[in-house]
Amino acid sequence: MKCPFCGYTESKVIDSRPTDEFARIRRRRECLSCAKRFTTYEVVESLPIIVVKKDKSRETFDREKLLGGMIRACEKRPVSIQTLERAVDEIEIQLQNSLDREVDSITIGEYAMRALKEIDEVAYVRFASVYRQFKDIQSFREEITKLLNE
Repeated sequence: MKCPFCGYTESKVIDSRPTDEFARIRRRRECLSCAKRFTTYEVVESLPIIVVKKDKSRETFDREKLLGGMIRACEKRPVSIQTLERAVDEIEIQLQNSLDREVDSITIGEYAMRALKEIDEVAYVRFASVYRQFKDIQSFREEITKLLNE
């Protein structure tokens, strides 16, 4: 960190504390050359995730859209909103940790189905029916048979 007074590039941290509900870190520093103190702020840089849809159009990842789809799948099921929010958090972390800035909507759908399969099997089948566009009762039967065989 460059000193704003003398331009020296070495400083020591005197105090660190979180601010803005842990979104930033405030650091008090002291220049090792001129001994003057100054404050810096550290912010986590988050790059937007771009979702590539089936029709090849692109849009930014919207966690609320994913959460809404999972909530619809869990309607009238004994699943708390906190459970679904944790699942969406985990999916978002997986997406952020991948080195790809562009992710297929198919990948996100698969992550959501995997999470719902562990949370509630009925919600999983509901989500899969929309996501995989089941055309008839046979499609449902095949998915349920797969689920029962696991």
